[in-house]
Amino acid sequence: MNKLPLIIKREYIAKVRNKSFVVMTFLSPFLMVGMILLIAYLTQLNDNDKKVIGVLNESEYFANEFVTSEATSYINFNNVSLAQAKDSTLSLGFYGLIYLPNESSLEKVAKRAFFYSQDAPSSTILDKLESSINSRLRQERLRELGVSPKEYAEMDRDYAINIETFDGTQNVKGINEIKAIIGGAFGYLIMMFIIIYGGFVMRSVIEEKTSRIIEVIISSVKPFHLMMGKIIGTSLAGITQFGIWIISGGILLIVGLAIFDIDPASLTKGGGVAPGMVNGANVDVDALTQNVQLYAQEIFEIPIIAMLVFFIIYFVLGYLIYSSIYAAIGAAVDNETDTQQFIFPVILPLMLAIYVGFFSVFSNPNGPIAVAFSLFPLTSPIVMLMRLPWGIGEGGVPLWQLITSILILIGTFIGIVWVAAKIYRVGILMYGKKPTYKELYKWLKYSS
Repeated sequence: MNKLPLIIKREYIAKVRNKSFVVMTFLSPFLMVGMILLIAYLTQLNDNDKKVIGVLNESEYFANEFVTSEATSYINFNNVSLAQAKDSTLSLGFYGLIYLPNESSLEKVAKRAFFYSQDAPSSTILDKLESSINSRLRQERLRELGVSPKEYAEMDRDYAINIETFDGTQNVKGINEIKAIIGGAFGYLIMMFIIIYGGFVMRSVIEEKTSRIIEVIISSVKPFHLMMGKIIGTSLAGITQFGIWIISGGILLIVGLAIFDIDPASLTKGGGVAPGMVNGANVDVDALTQNVQLYAQEIFEIPIIAMLVFFIIYFVLGYLIYSSIYAAIGAAVDNETDTQQFIFPVILPLMLAIYVGFFSVFSNPNGPIAVAFSLFPLTSPIVMLMRLPWGIGEGGVPLWQLITSILILIGTFIGIVWVAAKIYRVGILMYGKKPTYKELYKWLKYSS
């Protein structure tokens, strides 16, 4: 067993000194931050691109319905024909033209209203225009029934239900979506890390096997120790690379945002909101400030520290399980082409975990599907991380489920390492024969 540290050190140094590893370690943060800055810059350009719409209103209605906002400007055409308005809209480069003909009733005006544009219009723009026309139609219909404009304004006021926990704590809408994004990010990171660095272990085994170096190494080292050394050494190299990415990426992002004068808020929103206005409606500024404080409080209550701790635990256990499988696959084949028949069944549980997370966990984090997949060892590293933003204990993940999940992972790791070591021991010296699942099963029955 005293040779295991030497194997780990050898694998770690060989990996971190690899030219492609060094290049990607220092180049990837620039690529990732550059992509983020590009998206933020393009988002700002998109937000600043105000759409201008011409309005030709020949009717006696719709006097104040089309109001200029941050995203859309409305230019009225007066005393011109429809053809002239169309020509002016095209020549001035406007986004489109809303035409409201002169009719005897508002209903007829709405039926014959048109929106003209050079290309298919955005559904967002159409929704705004239709909402304005529908609102005016409702007002007119209610006026005919004897409802005054003041009464209509009172009726048209939006309603938001108050939400509160049983212990009296005020709650906010949309916080579950925020928790889902955070949990999804942690789960996705684990999946990508396992796939990328598990592949490194497999390729390392294949390279040494095809170059026949493994025959020299195996003469003085037990196959099990060699396999574990490769797994642990590669994982340490991966953690080193990941740590460098996090630190350098964070620094580059802060510097990039400052240099290019990009508002960080543009990374999380699609457009600006004018002070005191939300979607064109007047808002109580004090209530808005209070909501912001509530959102901040809810976000701070997300157990980030616990998530980071369990991220490390679940990543280590999940990586050890999957990298053992990758090492066994690498030992069983002679080249990467032959790995295709074995790789998909390995990746399938990871993909299933992501889909289960998005379609089941986020809607019901304590539902039977979420609980089952957070206990199943091949999916629990991802699914459990997606459940953790809701907390541990009451209202979140029960402590017994968390402990049971970790114990099952440890037991599964021991079992899979035992199986993988048997395949590794036989396959590492097998050449020129394309393995099958039946062949692998025979290897498992070979005695030491």
